[in-house]
Amino acid sequence: MRRTTVDTPTDLLGLVGTELGVSAPQVVTQRQVDQFADVTGDHQWIHVDVERARSGPFGGTVVHGFLTLALVPRLLADILEVRTFSMGVNYGLDRVRFVRPLPPGVEIQGTATLVAATAITAPGPQATPGVQATASVAVEFADTSQPCCVAEIVFRYYA
Repeated sequence: MRRTTVDTPTDLLGLVGTELGVSAPQVVTQRQVDQFADVTGDHQWIHVDVERARSGPFGGTVVHGFLTLALVPRLLADILEVRTFSMGVNYGLDRVRFVRPLPPGVEIQGTATLVAATAITAPGPQATPGVQATASVAVEFADTSQPCCVAEIVFRYYA
C-alpha cells in the first residue's frame, strides 16, 4: 500500500497530475456478489449461479461491474487521506469502463492519479469553501496490475 496524505482540501490543488498511490489489496467474495445481487435485483446467472457459470463464457461467476465500481471510493480512501475537513462527498463519475471480468476470490487493488482539482464554495447560507477533485482510478488485479475497471471519480471536500 502507498498513500498520499494532505492536511487540508486546498492542498489537493498542488497535486494535479500526481500519482496518489496504491490501495491495500482486497478480495470480493461470492457471498458479497450474492448480497449485491439481492440488493440490486441483478441475479443474472453469470454472477450468482456458480454451477452454470462454470460452463459459461468466463469459466465461473464474475463480479457485477457496478459492484466493482462501488469499491472505487473505498480503494481511494486507502490511497488518499485528507486530514482536516468538515465533509466529503462523492460528486460523480466520468469515463467508466469495465475492461476485464473480475472473478470472485481474486485479489484486487486500486491505483489513482489526481487529474483535476478546483477551489469551490458550498451553496447555501454557510458558503463553506472546499475543493472539487477528479481522480483517475484503476481497479487492478493485484498479481498482474492489469485493470478490470477504470473510472474517473469526482469528489468534494469541504473545509
